[in-house]
Amino acid sequence: MNIRQIRELAQIVRENGLSALEISENDSKVRIECARGEVVVAAPAPAPVQVSEAPAPVVREESGVDFNRVHEIKSPMVGVFYASPSPDAKPFVEIGQKVKKGDVVCIIEAMKLMNELTADQDGEVVDVCVNNGDVVEYGQPLFKLC
Repeated sequence: MNIRQIRELAQIVRENGLSALEISENDSKVRIECARGEVVVAAPAPAPVQVSEAPAPVVREESGVDFNRVHEIKSPMVGVFYASPSPDAKPFVEIGQKVKKGDVVCIIEAMKLMNELTADQDGEVVDVCVNNGDVVEYGQPLFKLC
């Protein structure tokens, strides 16, 4: 199974309010469980893959984006994610926007300190993986660049 097929199965679980779905195909086995608002995909891999409840990205694989080859900007710390410098300001970046290395992409608040996170490479934003105000974990993907 490829990542696209797993994403489609996770979407089916969400749309139909299922609590679990298990699929076996040849020697591959995937189990998708929905617990407390998030879908967890367990596969024979080192760690389970989590698919957040966030809306599906606007850009789809049909438009030429290969989600197996994107670069992820990950959270360097635990904190609160802010997409814009203030509640009434527009987000630093949006889907479809091109960013350059060093551009500010978000703010992560940790211990009352506002930490600007910058892009570590040039690219186009194809997915925003978290919502404004979400608590993020160390290493959690925040953005995907192509």
